Amino acid sequence: MNVIITLADKRHFHHAETICNMMSEAALVRGTGIAKRQPEYIQKKMEEGKAILALDKDIPVGFCYIESWENEKYVANSGLITHVNYRNTGLAKAIKKATFDLSKQKYPNAKLFGITTSMAVMKINSNLGYKPVTFSELTQDEKFWDGCNSCHNYDILQRTNKTMCICTGMVCDLKAIPAKGKVHHIGKTHTWNKFTKFLKLRKIRIQKKAKQFPKLNNFINNEK
Repeated sequence: MNVIITLADKRHFHHAETICNMMSEAALVRGTGIAKRQPEYIQKKMEEGKAILALDKDIPVGFCYIESWENEKYVANSGLITHVNYRNTGLAKAIKKATFDLSKQKYPNAKLFGITTSMAVMKINSNLGYKPVTFSELTQDEKFWDGCNSCHNYDILQRTNKTMCICTGMVCDLKAIPAKGKVHHIGKTHTWNKFTKFLKLRKIRIQKKAKQFPKLNNFINNEK
């Protein structure tokens, strides 16, 4: 494996459709929601210097991009994806770290947040300094939540008035992160234990809502 992780730009426009296909295929395999993105949107992020691309001999094998809301008060590292043949190699962690560092460079005073169904992404985020939060602590910008409307779980988000869905919300205050991106906390094990405790409590809340939203039963079963 000879993978290069780089800041994407106009030279990489021709990879946009492949990246979108990787995102769609990953959603089908996981059986969970993921907001769809069009190639033109991916190209826009590349042009803005807000995308990290992983290439193996000019073949895209991983990607992530930055979005911002509320006058750059909130920033997200979105669309993290790795090719199926490159999973469990540490590539996702490396892409996420590169995007995290780029976010710190561009938006040093922002709150970095994300929503995800992927336990692997949650663990990477936790190690970078993210903390699990309720949706009320995320951006309330409608443009962000509109990005979820292509997800097949969007009806849950709507019917709970954006208080709950399948995804887990996480936030990292970039002002509290040193310039080199080193996170000072008690330890990764301690941080992850606190996070899993949050997930257990969240699962209890979801179980209480399951009668109202049958789709949540699938999530509960997958969590066992």
